[in-house]
Amino acid sequence: MQHFPIFLDLADQRVVLSGGGAAALAKLRLLMKTEARITVFAPAPDSQIIAWAATGALTLEPRALAKGDVLGTALFYAADEDATEDARTAGIARAEGALVNVVDNLQDSQFITPAIVDRDPVTVAIGTEGAAPVLARAIKADLEERLPATLGTLARIGKGFRKMVESLPFGRARRDFWQDYYFNAGPRAITHGTEAVDQALDDLLARHMARRERPGHISFVGAGPGDPDLLTLKARKALDAADVVIHDRLVPQAILELARREATMVDVGKTGFGPSAKQEDINALIVQHGLEGAQVVRLKGGDCTVFGRLDEELDAVLEAGLSYDVVPGITAASAAVAGIGQSLTKRGRNASARILTGHDMQGFADHDWRSLARPGEVAAIYMAKRAAHFLQGRLLMHGATPDTPVTVVENASRPDQRVLGTTLDRLSTDLGEAGFDGPALMLFGLAPRDGLPVTTFDQEAYPWPAASHQKSSPQTPSSLAMSST
Repeated sequence: MQHFPIFLDLADQRVVLSGGGAAALAKLRLLMKTEARITVFAPAPDSQIIAWAATGALTLEPRALAKGDVLGTALFYAADEDATEDARTAGIARAEGALVNVVDNLQDSQFITPAIVDRDPVTVAIGTEGAAPVLARAIKADLEERLPATLGTLARIGKGFRKMVESLPFGRARRDFWQDYYFNAGPRAITHGTEAVDQALDDLLARHMARRERPGHISFVGAGPGDPDLLTLKARKALDAADVVIHDRLVPQAILELARREATMVDVGKTGFGPSAKQEDINALIVQHGLEGAQVVRLKGGDCTVFGRLDEELDAVLEAGLSYDVVPGITAASAAVAGIGQSLTKRGRNASARILTGHDMQGFADHDWRSLARPGEVAAIYMAKRAAHFLQGRLLMHGATPDTPVTVVENASRPDQRVLGTTLDRLSTDLGEAGFDGPALMLFGLAPRDGLPVTTFDQEAYPWPAASHQKSSPQTPSSLAMSST
């Protein structure tokens, strides 16, 4: 992030703009929404600027900017639409201590003005670091449609009521009140006018004051394979309401960012054959926060019901007398087969598929190798990377053909996903050469589909079976800031 988004208080601050044409008009229409004192320097100003000056909306100086004109100014815009004149006026402004924006010149600007959705006092600012103005406008148009015109009115009335809400306990009680106001009582009341909203606030506060404190609750939430877009709507709602998030190592930062900023984040990650939080300590943490009245999200990678020790944690929660719910997620096996263009079952090939783990609490896990080694069998094997040589030996020993396809998918669904397509006899060798260091899932009996779109991997076609490495695709720089003042 090159440009840090902030909301600058311009009330009674001086803002100077040099220019009188189309670029100046565009900036002035936005600046005039603020409470700043605006001064425009333009030898030949547009008639609209002259009209604004006549009403007192801004001060017009019908001449070129000179030294001393920018002293005591918060922001300066160079909008002369002439590179030489913009450079001259920007130089004066920098020397006199103002932050400078040169219109349509990102390199020489100290700040940029984002696209704005205005529901005063609710403001949404969208920036793309100057890289994609068209994208910013598209996001703005989408938000304009989504945010009701009455939102600003509700926010202004709510702002005046904030002092009254301080009678509620700090934290969740107040959050519950405002959520009830903005998403239920407020929108219903405003259809009858602002007086109805005032009365709705009084009634709502009385109801919330009479409420008993909400008891602690535990939500066991599957975070999916890593792509934030694969998180379920119910999981996102749980994160938004959480006071405490107790998460695994496999949950990426992009998903943790979806929790409230005020939420307490607790990392209880486990590492295969490495340092790990003890399960009894995790159970105790969940129960402790729940008994303290927190809304707890126990966030697990993939689906919390698949190799997630859900039963052990549920037993601890029930023993403590706490309530719970389970929010399933997309498991890594589903993401991995989707990433290679295959399915776990296929008519005429296999009517069932197995979900196995490569190792358990005692070490490498043992399974019914003879039945798995039969032709046409398919298995999704979790935590199989370190157990690959063991799995290979057991399957070959029990009759699996050496050329049985095996695919290993690292970081399934994420931008840094990598895929290794190999065969059983070459599994250990190829996996060692691939150098995978992230979480990986093994698909026994499946090879990547022929003709897989190259956009899923690198921009070259890879023969199968072979190791393929997807490069992280560059993300369009973008940011979105919201303010409710």
